[in-house]
Amino acid sequence: MTKKQLANLAVEALKKEYPEAICSLEYSEPLQLLIATRLSAQCTDARVNQVTPALFARFPTLEAFTKAKVEEIEELIHSCGLYKTKARDILALCQKLAEEYGGVIPDTVEELTKLPGVGRKTANLVVGDVYHKPAVVTDTHCIRIAGRLGLTKSKVPLQVEKDLRAVLPPEESNDFCHRLVLHGRAVCQARTAHCEVCNMNHFCKTGIAEQKAKNN
Repeated sequence: MTKKQLANLAVEALKKEYPEAICSLEYSEPLQLLIATRLSAQCTDARVNQVTPALFARFPTLEAFTKAKVEEIEELIHSCGLYKTKARDILALCQKLAEEYGGVIPDTVEELTKLPGVGRKTANLVVGDVYHKPAVVTDTHCIRIAGRLGLTKSKVPLQVEKDLRAVLPPEESNDFCHRLVLHGRAVCQARTAHCEVCNMNHFCKTGIAEQKAKNN
């Protein structure tokens, strides 16, 4: 079986298991997604969703963020961890958006990663969810499950992204990554893969190995 065939099997299996491929971060407009994703670094989405309502109520627009004091942002995002760095990045990226991009969030990974604190993971999420372009969000769930499936041998985010872009149907890539997050939380967890209840265990490299080990 080729990796493209393997990827197609995984896409279809996850579609059946998780029909709604939704982002777990809550937002109502693109800037909010960009900021929420920055906050999610080394922090759970659930925690971010607890913090952002007050943050976005205090700063409802890009202009409001550009006029904020970094200490105000720090206070509101304190529980997200790394709050000083994140607050500086949020203020700086909002100012750069206003000054250099006319307040419009870029629609390419290359331009988005020019913004302070925005890496490829954040940029891909925005490109995929906001602009509906092919995107591969290599978070921890994506890297872990792609490796277990046999779609990549790397744990380096950029290499995993390249490996997945090479085998995934472009129109499926963004939703596929959302489904990997859901599957990673429910079944293919970091400590245990739970292959016995996974609907991909008949073609997944790890699932097949688990079954062989039980039969020996």
